[in-house]
Amino acid sequence: MRWKKDGTFQVLMVTSRETKRWIMPKGWTMDGHKPWAAAEIEALEEAGAVGYIGEEVIGTYTYRKKLADGSFLKCEVDVYPMVVEQLKRNWKERDQRKRRWFSAKGAAKRVSEPKLEKLLKSLIKKPAKQPVIREFLKAS
Repeated sequence: MRWKKDGTFQVLMVTSRETKRWIMPKGWTMDGHKPWAAAEIEALEEAGAVGYIGEEVIGTYTYRKKLADGSFLKCEVDVYPMVVEQLKRNWKERDQRKRRWFSAKGAAKRVSEPKLEKLLKSLIKKPAKQPVIREFLKAS
């Protein structure tokens, strides 16, 4: 997420590699890394985003991941707040994804997962007033 100089709140989204639908950067847990640290690594790899990340979850959602054999795996995603300070020109998955800033309302319209849509809609009005985000911003 970011706040533009005029105070406008925005959410960074990327396209998925397979279906090209708009998603939030996410990934699997990583041995030796706290969950929020793994999320920070994924944001860098998937979107080229660098910033500071909170340790408290602001929401969760589920989705069905299609595996290589055609079967599906139900995945639960914890969403951590991250304020993006820089977008790298070159990043690991640059040739596989597009990235774009959206308003919270615009992002909510583009996602397929109902709980993620609800989470994004909750950020439309005064996102910095939400308890987890407020505490995260105070600490950073």
